[in-house]
Amino acid sequence: MAAEQRKLLEQLMGADQLIGTGAQGRNAQLSITDNKVCRSYLVGTCPHDLFTNTKQDLGPCSKVHSEGLKTEYETASSAEKAKWGFDFDYMRDMQKYIDDCDRRIDTAQRRLEKTPDEIRQTNNLLKQIADLNSTINTGLLEVSVLGETGSVAMAMNEMHKVRTAKHQKETAERDLKNLQDTSGPSGHQKLQVCDVCGAYLSRLDNDRRLADHFFGKMHMGYSDMRKTWKKLSVELKGRAPPVRHHEEEDPYSAGPRSGRNQRYGGSGGGSGGYRRRGRW
Repeated sequence: MAAEQRKLLEQLMGADQLIGTGAQGRNAQLSITDNKVCRSYLVGTCPHDLFTNTKQDLGPCSKVHSEGLKTEYETASSAEKAKWGFDFDYMRDMQKYIDDCDRRIDTAQRRLEKTPDEIRQTNNLLKQIADLNSTINTGLLEVSVLGETGSVAMAMNEMHKVRTAKHQKETAERDLKNLQDTSGPSGHQKLQVCDVCGAYLSRLDNDRRLADHFFGKMHMGYSDMRKTWKKLSVELKGRAPPVRHHEEEDPYSAGPRSGRNQRYGGSGGGSGGYRRRGRW
């Protein structure tokens, strides 16, 4: 309850004012390079602000969102921004949430794939239908030959076998259709996974429902994050993150700085986990 009240107050008063009054202005004197400051907020949009009131709500950011420091950053010179290197921190912060989203997408897609048992059942039914189809065609030809030779009794007996095979084939075809409708990508109510935010989409949805998804807050949040990551990766290509003193270490990484240099040095970053999948 206290956290919800604080979040509401932050929205009404602004995080700066709330922090200042709650800590007697202690955080109002934070420098722009202090690790308590949210560098994603300074450079662009903090991921915690993208998904409020959605299934992916990340809750309030643990870092300080200071409008004054954001203005200071926006009005700083290019050389000063390069010295701070906050855009690298922003990329790393976004990378974390993009990778997490991609893991959810992969998990959701695997849930829609056919199980080994479903594949085995499908193959058995397809083989059964093919064998019955061959039996029917051969039987009809045999009936025709027996009829021409006057072997009526034998022809009628063969015709009975053909009808039985046709009935078995119809049953197998129904079983195959039921299996396809309830398993794998064609089942699960014709579901497909959105390759941007990981939500399930139905191929049966009308344009209005699809528009609600693609223009929804969660989808747009991940879409904007991926586009921003890609844009920054191009802009920072060939640049190395600044060397910082220990007290100015990357606030978004628990690991050593060398890991960040490997990710962002030279190539300007990886793919951000944004693996393009088939869209429809």
